Amino acid sequence: MTSRPTRQTRGVALRWETGPVTPRTAADPRRRAVAAFQRSSGALSTAATGRMAEDLPWFRDLSAEDRSWVGLIVQAGIRGFVDWYGRPDAPPPEGGPEMASAIFGAAPRALAGVITLQHTVDLIRLSIDVVESNVDALIEPEDRPEVRAALLRYAREVAFATAEVYARAAEQRGAWDARLEALVVDAVLRAEADEALLSRASALGWSSRSDVTVVLGSAPSRRAESDVFDDVRRVARVRGLDALCAVQGERLVVLLGGASDVRAAASAVVDQFGPGPVVVGPRVDDLAAAHVSARAALSAQRAATGWPGAPRPVLSEELLPERALAGDGHARRHLVEEVYLPLVQARSTMVETLAAWFRTGASIEGTARLLFVHPNTVRYRLRQAGELTGFSPTDPREAFVLQIALVLGQQSGRGGDGSADPAAR
Repeated sequence: MTSRPTRQTRGVALRWETGPVTPRTAADPRRRAVAAFQRSSGALSTAATGRMAEDLPWFRDLSAEDRSWVGLIVQAGIRGFVDWYGRPDAPPPEGGPEMASAIFGAAPRALAGVITLQHTVDLIRLSIDVVESNVDALIEPEDRPEVRAALLRYAREVAFATAEVYARAAEQRGAWDARLEALVVDAVLRAEADEALLSRASALGWSSRSDVTVVLGSAPSRRAESDVFDDVRRVARVRGLDALCAVQGERLVVLLGGASDVRAAASAVVDQFGPGPVVVGPRVDDLAAAHVSARAALSAQRAATGWPGAPRPVLSEELLPERALAGDGHARRHLVEEVYLPLVQARSTMVETLAAWFRTGASIEGTARLLFVHPNTVRYRLRQAGELTGFSPTDPREAFVLQIALVLGQQSGRGGDGSADPAAR
């Protein structure tokens, strides 16, 4: 009868049972190694958890229950190696979900939310280190090289299997997040804002409480959706913005939060869109009101082809005349109430002057002759019209907005009798 000595491993004593020494033959090196590991698996697991408590801060922060589950995982890993190495033919270990399930399956699913991939890598590395450091005391000298090689091979497969499991979990989580994000964006476009919408957005990392805008454009045709979304979020994050994305048909929809300057916010992500117009809805207070911005942006995108020279991005307010001509009732109402009526209410001659200005082809002298006033009077009235509406009659694009507003206002019959145009006299 012989006895092997006790080995001290980082403060944890490993003691092995005594037993008869079997005659050494070339046929049973695996059997000797397997028997040694089977006798010492409990001590090795204890040594590994002891090392974790010393070396891994995150392990010390776990609850007693979670630490016990980690200990079971270590035991399962050692037992898996012994079972594989003890087979007579010892085929190569097969990684993948089956191996990971055999090792980590003993622990509850909730533990995955406590232990990250980095924690798992630390756990595997330390456990292998503990086993390797005890090979000399456990295994006969002539068996050690083969055992070390087998141990390294098994550890490599465990690492690959673990990485595959985490990668699949991340892929599934990413797919779920993408579906949830698409639901949030679709709810905004459909004006179905409720508490569920805000909760889902929060789950996706949306933190903005104010200054929300919707940006629309064509989706890039030769890029994966996930790559586009990642780039949008990355650029938005650099600018301090929140971003939610979705592709609907050929349209890319981006919700931006924290956008106090909507044009600047949209300009930050405009390069992520495909060719064609990129329109920006008006700024609204929060995500619950984002459907207002989305409605204006959708209308502007449909009408954007009417202004080939539009800037990129273009604000939905800048496309008011095209939207009105395309039948957008909100744009028609805005032009009447925010452009035409202020002119009527400010001064009775303001609409008359603008109508004459447009009729004479934007001629100061022609307008003055038509109205029987001095040219400086015309200049004063035009300047006043620009101050009232924010649109200058001397700028071709802004003059077009004013002209459409006058037509719509006179059609509406609000604020006058329709006889402002001197040509109607």
